Amino acid sequence: MRVALKLAYIGTEFHGSQIQPNVDTVEGEIFKALRNLQIIEGPKSANYTSAGRTDAGVHALEQVVAFDTDKPNLAIPRVINSELPPSVWTWAHAEVSPAFDARRDAVSRRYRYVMSGEEYDISKMREASKLLLGTHDFANFSKADGDKSTVRTLERIEVRVDGELTKIDVTGNAFLWNMVRKIVTALTMIGNGVRDEDWLLQMLNPEIYEEGIEPAPAHGLTLMEIKYPFPLEWAEDSYSIRRANEQNYKNILRHRVMAEVIEELIFKE
Repeated sequence: MRVALKLAYIGTEFHGSQIQPNVDTVEGEIFKALRNLQIIEGPKSANYTSAGRTDAGVHALEQVVAFDTDKPNLAIPRVINSELPPSVWTWAHAEVSPAFDARRDAVSRRYRYVMSGEEYDISKMREASKLLLGTHDFANFSKADGDKSTVRTLERIEVRVDGELTKIDVTGNAFLWNMVRKIVTALTMIGNGVRDEDWLLQMLNPEIYEEGIEPAPAHGLTLMEIKYPFPLEWAEDSYSIRRANEQNYKNILRHRVMAEVIEELIFKE
């Protein structure tokens, strides 16, 4: 039987989602848990697929993975979570077609970037974001990754203010390495007046104009949603969701306390 899972994780302590030798990764934790529970022997024999990879420090609410198993009764969130660290958890599962590929079958992905927004002209950022919609060559917004095509299609970009924060949601068919974070950098450069829309249009023509820009910090980015062209009958695990929420509320409180502590360490002029 083939099973799909929805994963969430806090990426701060990981060197990305994709398995790598000698470093901590999200997939490394997932594979270890699935092996320990004897749900799979290994990712290759189980035809493991993932909807996408996230960079070091990037988080996810709804990463999707799929694999074959002869123990579907164990391939459920509350069982798998017993072998995972608190920063990674599964919260829904579905039985899927034997041909289901979590990456190739996905038709869109939505990312959210959260940042401080007090210093930006949000109206300029919103207007500039419209230029990025549609199909373009995003070579200037990506890190080199072999010879793969750098043409991608963006369906929607939403820039909004939420209190003292700015949130940027970017939805597209697929994304290049560092692409969302570099889009965020470009929009913030326009939002603070360093660049303008003419520059952004130039950036979309890499055959004529080349410029490297730094990606926005990884800690602000979260993979929010994966969509497929067909319905999947997801069974959400209320117990796993409740336990994850409890852990995350503790994290929120700890970070609020740390923010206050750091505030106390600032020398007053």
